Amino acid sequence: MSDLIGQLEALQVEAQAALVAAQHTPETEAWYAAYLGRKGKMTTILRGLGQLSQEERPRVGKRANEIKETLEAALLVRQESIAAAEMQRMLASEGIDVTMPGRRPQVGKLHPTNQAMREMVEILKQMGFQVYDSPEVETDDFNFGLLNFPPDHPAREMQDTFFTTTPDVILRTHTSPGQIHAMRQYAPEPIRVMLPGKCYRNEDVTARSEMMFYQIEGLAIGRNITFSDLKGTLLNFANQMYGEGRKIRFRKSYFPFTEPSVEVDVDCVLCGGAGCRLCKHTGWLEILGAGMVHPIVLQNGGYDPALYSGFAFGMGIERQAMLKRGVDDIRLFYSNDVRFLERV
Repeated sequence: MSDLIGQLEALQVEAQAALVAAQHTPETEAWYAAYLGRKGKMTTILRGLGQLSQEERPRVGKRANEIKETLEAALLVRQESIAAAEMQRMLASEGIDVTMPGRRPQVGKLHPTNQAMREMVEILKQMGFQVYDSPEVETDDFNFGLLNFPPDHPAREMQDTFFTTTPDVILRTHTSPGQIHAMRQYAPEPIRVMLPGKCYRNEDVTARSEMMFYQIEGLAIGRNITFSDLKGTLLNFANQMYGEGRKIRFRKSYFPFTEPSVEVDVDCVLCGGAGCRLCKHTGWLEILGAGMVHPIVLQNGGYDPALYSGFAFGMGIERQAMLKRGVDDIRLFYSNDVRFLERV
């Protein structure tokens, strides 16, 4: 018995000295395997317990447990000391040089949709348009009826609508209801307003369409306003938005609230009309819809169509940003992908 206890105590002295010599965490792990592990020296010594009498085994086992607990406690202290020393060495190696220039913090920027919206607002402001804020939640009458969309009119199918639990109250499908609000507020005075904001349509989300998107509407009403005024306004807008020297073209179209109605294209900003991937090799990019305000809409807004005329145009803000920046998927604007936001 005394021989086994002597071996255990000698092992304790040897293990403590070896532990003090360990300078790195991997060395302490190797130390544990060598002295206290399943194949360690203490396990080898304790194999001799089987040769002792039943009276001797408890005393030797107790002493072995005491030595093991002492060594394990010493190991924990040593590992904490080594970890603290390694942290100090790491901090010393990363010492701060106060003479070096500071790191420039990463600064955020406006979302590309907001960038495009502000740019378009500034362009229209220069042409005398003022911002008019209109509600996103509308009645069916303002969104459709007063804009010359009779009930069951086929044109309503072009704008799949989100309805609320309140009868005839919907999320606006376009910014055009703001035309009626603005006209009724200012009639019979001449007006020149723009209406930026969110619109909602129950559409499948694809690379070209979203169920929530931004539009900006322009409306001018006064005496003797003609289609030539509309053309000049849009040509000026295109030159400021996409660069001087732009050309525009008009294609006949149909909107219930304008007559005549047109779709407006600008010559491709990348190829200059030669044909490329962005313009699908046509040389033209569709940018907006426009037309002369329909007499019924003028009358619903409080203007006498015999005395007043006007024009209106509307465009998707994300679409303008896509065309100007060469983005081919509208979903990127709402993906919160930092790589996309940094690029544009």
